[in-house]
Amino acid sequence: MYDYLVVGSGLFGAVFAHEAKQAGKSVLVLERRAHAGGNVYCEQKDGINIHKYGAHIFHTSYEDVWQYVNQFVTFNNFINSPVANYQGHLYNLPFNMNTFRELWDIVTPAQAKAIIAEQRKVVTGEPRNLEEQAISLVGTDIYTKLIKGYTEKQWGRNCTELPAFIIKRLPVRYTFDNNYFNDRYQGIPVGGYNELIEALLEGIEVRTGVDYLRERAAYRDTAKTVVYTGSIDEYFDYKLGQLEYRGLRFETERLEEENHQGVAVVNYTEREVPYTRIIEHKHFEFGTQPVTYITREYPADWKRGEEAYYPVNNARNQELYAQYAALAQAEDHVVFGGRLAEYKYYDMDDVIKSALECAKIHIHG
Repeated sequence: MYDYLVVGSGLFGAVFAHEAKQAGKSVLVLERRAHAGGNVYCEQKDGINIHKYGAHIFHTSYEDVWQYVNQFVTFNNFINSPVANYQGHLYNLPFNMNTFRELWDIVTPAQAKAIIAEQRKVVTGEPRNLEEQAISLVGTDIYTKLIKGYTEKQWGRNCTELPAFIIKRLPVRYTFDNNYFNDRYQGIPVGGYNELIEALLEGIEVRTGVDYLRERAAYRDTAKTVVYTGSIDEYFDYKLGQLEYRGLRFETERLEEENHQGVAVVNYTEREVPYTRIIEHKHFEFGTQPVTYITREYPADWKRGEEAYYPVNNARNQELYAQYAALAQAEDHVVFGGRLAEYKYYDMDDVIKSALECAKIHIHG
């Protein structure tokens, strides 16, 4: 008999399990995959940590979360400065003076502001869709070259068919600053994310390759409380219907060269290019190995049984999630947390903060 049965060993589950153990509680962690760590898991090849489920760059402005993770690992000083490739031309991201100089051959913030202000005028009234919303924020050139194709690939629909609220704001900087994030702290764990997960789960029993929902009967009386981090609709056997997600497919390749693209992430913003980005993993940790690994990331329609990545936050799905959340509230001795259980896209710092707050309520009272 354990105090807590934690279903899922991603960041939410690992943090909650760690906090429970620190409080003197007994914990069992079950993980459906063959490894712990959820989507931050890294696979090491030729001394390079390959982000198996897409690029993960830790960034936060939460002082408490930054202090918390630094108990377990040291972070390097990686700064995310991605590049966009549109028809072979390279543009710095996020949108800043380097981007505008490349787009329009200008040199001052005033020139950039004037061009964007003029281009915004093509949208009058309240934006009716994502296309109009984006143009009203950044103008037609940036939208056409750097937003339109990428967004349509990501969501599998035309921007004119997507709701305006998906893009509430687009960061535009009138400085020569390529740092993608505004957060105070940023980096990659030295040695990769597996180091963080292993430190969180140290001394805790973890069983991998176990599908809790299939084996629920066998684990029914295992613990006083279940902490469930999987898909909320799957927990209830989809009895109210299925929530929608966008999926991803990864194609990783070893290249016999030291440096393929010179940066960790290149976004491909034309719709005609089937992948959204290429990740060169060694650049996350300033690798000098004689070989390199790249991953092409393809957006995909999601089907039940596949890994769910991005919730489709339209009105129908939010309404359905609210119904499942009401069912979850009524479940005795079960705590639901994390991106799948809450049908919510979480940055890593937010999921850690959420797990710590959940632990405070349910462990520390």
